[in-house]
Amino acid sequence: MHQALYRKYRPVTFDDVYGQQHITDVLRYEVEHGSVSHAYLFCGSRGTGKTTCAKILARAVNCEAPKNGSPCGQCAACREIAAGTATDVIEMDAASNNGVDAIRQICDEVSYTPAMLKRKVYIIDEVHMLSQGAFNALLKTIEEPPEHVVFILATTELQKLPATIISRCQRFDFHRIDIKVIARRLAYIAEQENMTLSADAGVLLARQAQGGMRDAIGLMELCGAGGADITADQVRELLGLSGYDAAAKALTYVAQEDIGALFGIVSEVVASAKDISVYWQELLSFVRDMLICKYAPDPAAYLDLTAQELEILTGTTEQFTMPRLIHICSLLDDGAAKMARTPATKRMTAELALLKMCKPQLDVTPEAMAARISALEDKLALIDMGASVPKPVPEPVKEEPIVKPNAELPKKESVPSTKDSGSEKVRDISEALSRLDDGHKALAGFLAGADVRTSADGKTLYIFADGFAASLLGQADAKEAVAGAFALAKITDGKASVVVEVKPAGSKEGDPADEIGKLL
Repeated sequence: MHQALYRKYRPVTFDDVYGQQHITDVLRYEVEHGSVSHAYLFCGSRGTGKTTCAKILARAVNCEAPKNGSPCGQCAACREIAAGTATDVIEMDAASNNGVDAIRQICDEVSYTPAMLKRKVYIIDEVHMLSQGAFNALLKTIEEPPEHVVFILATTELQKLPATIISRCQRFDFHRIDIKVIARRLAYIAEQENMTLSADAGVLLARQAQGGMRDAIGLMELCGAGGADITADQVRELLGLSGYDAAAKALTYVAQEDIGALFGIVSEVVASAKDISVYWQELLSFVRDMLICKYAPDPAAYLDLTAQELEILTGTTEQFTMPRLIHICSLLDDGAAKMARTPATKRMTAELALLKMCKPQLDVTPEAMAARISALEDKLALIDMGASVPKPVPEPVKEEPIVKPNAELPKKESVPSTKDSGSEKVRDISEALSRLDDGHKALAGFLAGADVRTSADGKTLYIFADGFAASLLGQADAKEAVAGAFALAKITDGKASVVVEVKPAGSKEGDPADEIGKLL
């Protein structure tokens, strides 16, 4: 008979438990030194090892020759408990036995000594499902049980337990298991089962499991059921996922206010038979990553992303301000709740939410108002600086001549040289990129690849870009938009004069000042 992989590879000692060392170390110590508590409370999300640790502890306290606090697995007690034939280890599912009669039966039995083992162990899973009467019946027994009895309670919803029960137990909080830890475990199981699992597929499975080892192993078994190699594309196909780049594409359309393209994405999701709710959760997760990427000092420390995914995320994030991101996140959250309540209208819910993301003026929530106020403040700030309000679609303007490499510079502009200590390289222009007006969002990509410096007084902005990028950034309307964006980001002192130069061919990465000096 086939045995599920999560059961086949369930840990049998505390050393085999992944990601819960803060718990297994304590349990091992208590068993080794004979200081086992009379009642334990294991709480945490599903698949994090609560029941597994309960079973290991039941074997450890009854083991005839424990090794470093873990069961030996060889003695008669260990074998009987592992096989499920030990009458002194009682497992009860409170979800199906939540009445007061079931608990009263346990209370009557605890007075009898164990039949075969050293201790009686009662494992009550999903204990939060017990009725109030059952909790009351359990209270006295769990407070002062006989010395030969150990209670182990497990729950995924600690807040539903009475404080009187919690206070009488030794409590352990099981954490969600780190994605890298889950991926390593999946790679080991795949190797043992002669399955080919790509590294990207392992990370993707671990991410979808949301910190649960059991769910991750189950998903891997599902993806490998056909006998084929498990790849990231196969995982996305089987689980109905769209991918990180697809989420970035949708948010880029939101930044560009391309409603037609967004409706097209929804249509593709529906036509592919994927669940819109799954796609919606991907968008919500992506926007959360955007908020971290924009404002955390080191996003890579908080996000389990590949280098390519982090690059995609950074490029997308630069197109949004914080009020706009918060508004989008609120719409996604509300949309997810509506989809759960009325599944029949998922598509319409998604389309209306995407429409409001593109047009905050259609929404009257506080988050939408904050996004609109932020945009108005930017325009007013530009007016105060003496600039005209940016137009959504700029009129064609005659291109200004671009200075070629090694060509003589116009005398009216002063470009910093390598030795000019008064000029300063701008290290972070992400805030300025997010401040570009709607008609010039496309300039963000060209600015991101340019070297940007400011003069000592902050009144002049120097941009050194590749030939094509320089030709676009050198246009009068582009300069106007860039000057306003950098002023709003407070990188320059008010609306600065913008000087655009072409990078020398074959320039090396490093301090742009070294390359700028070659233009002089």
